[in-house]
Amino acid sequence: MQPAAAAPARVRPSGRSTLRRAPRARVSVDPPPARPWAARYGRRLILTDILVTAWAAIGTHTVQFGAASTRVSRDPDSTVYISLTIALSVLWLVALHLGGTREASVVGHGPDEYKRIVRSTIVLFGLVAIASYVFALHLPRAYVLVMMPAGLVALLASRFIWRRWLHGRRMHGEYSSRVLVVGNVRTIRELLADLARAPLAGYRVIGVCTVPGADGPVDAAGVPLVDGVPVLGGLDEVAAVAERYGADTVAVTSTAAFGPSRVRALGWELEKTSIDLVLAPALTSIAGPRVHTKPVAGLPLIHVDRPTYRGANRLLKRVFDIVGASVLLALLTPVFVGLGLAVKLTDRGSVFFRQQRVGLNGRSFKMIKFRSMVPNAEALLPQLMLAERDAGNTVLFKQKNDPRVTRVGRMLRRFSLDELPQLFNVLKGDMSLVGPRPPLAAEVDGYGEEAKLRLLVRPGMTGLWQVSGRSDLSWEDTVRLDVYYVENWSITGDLLILWKTAKAVAAASGAY
Repeated sequence: MQPAAAAPARVRPSGRSTLRRAPRARVSVDPPPARPWAARYGRRLILTDILVTAWAAIGTHTVQFGAASTRVSRDPDSTVYISLTIALSVLWLVALHLGGTREASVVGHGPDEYKRIVRSTIVLFGLVAIASYVFALHLPRAYVLVMMPAGLVALLASRFIWRRWLHGRRMHGEYSSRVLVVGNVRTIRELLADLARAPLAGYRVIGVCTVPGADGPVDAAGVPLVDGVPVLGGLDEVAAVAERYGADTVAVTSTAAFGPSRVRALGWELEKTSIDLVLAPALTSIAGPRVHTKPVAGLPLIHVDRPTYRGANRLLKRVFDIVGASVLLALLTPVFVGLGLAVKLTDRGSVFFRQQRVGLNGRSFKMIKFRSMVPNAEALLPQLMLAERDAGNTVLFKQKNDPRVTRVGRMLRRFSLDELPQLFNVLKGDMSLVGPRPPLAAEVDGYGEEAKLRLLVRPGMTGLWQVSGRSDLSWEDTVRLDVYYVENWSITGDLLILWKTAKAVAAASGAY
């Protein structure tokens, strides 16, 4: 999926095969008002926040004092507590605003929006509790024990609902930032590819500014293109181009052609406008929590933390696996019995299928699954591999309509129920609840240096590959996602992957 770009008007071709600047008067990109979607979406969030905080405040007041207490009376205590309820609601809205929970840079994508809501709420009620103690206000406990958790859950739920709505709009090209990308052709292409993989982030590329003179294609009208995106100008006219074509974000890629002094000058030029300046450093596949900025001698140096899959972090993950697998096995015992009977009644083969896989540090182990294929499936594999290799995969064999799969096995695979016995592998320590896909020995033999990084952690029952397309992924995408997980894993990330896995399994997407 290419980032959306505005359609250029006709430009007279010059006959040269170089990447030329498009004459400024001949490329047409409609310039809308600066970030109109942010204001419209922000108003929706404000209204929702008002309703949620009012609901939490009125509900808490009713729980504490009864329904009759919400009516205005001459009782001084009643008036005081009603005033306190209103004041807390207003302060909550102020805290959400000061915490930047509705900023365009965080809404709709990533965890920052939710983190800011939690942080703003905890800080507010923490200050209220301290003030109540210091000034002996005798604040009812329900305001902290009921109002805060109920309101916080409702706020997070409302933002989740709005985010789903926003994603739907962004898939149709709406409610997105208009981005002008700056850099050389190579770094621009890398950023365009990254943005194309994250359409829900809301960055719609309208054009690029790059170094003139590089070889590149042109469209039918003679307008130079970089991966289908029009070149709107050079590096010396970025601010003017951004204003002319209605960009609300300028993204500068990592390139020596646009050094620190030019970035600083561009920042001052954009200061006069409402256009955001974004720097895209040469850091790919590194999660945000591992990246920190530290000012040294006036330079904002970027520090990247080492991957943390050893020591205490590995112990924490192991405890998480043992507890999680034990709970799931206890809850799913009736399901195991039912699925085992279904497999056994299909034919005379065994209920379980055991296969040699490669795990942590290249050690082999026997992975357990409910058998979903005919008993002689392994003997038929070489013939199938010769007949049809998986589309786009040079190492991994995964056939969509595998004739070896039984009728019951097809149902098991559709909802990933055949993988439930791997919980025993998790308890034994061969696997983890979340991790890279467990490979076959033959696949490991074909690994390149990057793919070998997958063996630094235990393979998982699920992982980023499972929630990003499952069997529909190409080999390259599977490796990229697994390596990203190895370098950036966290317990919070594991919980998020488990939640997404449940949704992917329920939808039966990409499974065969």
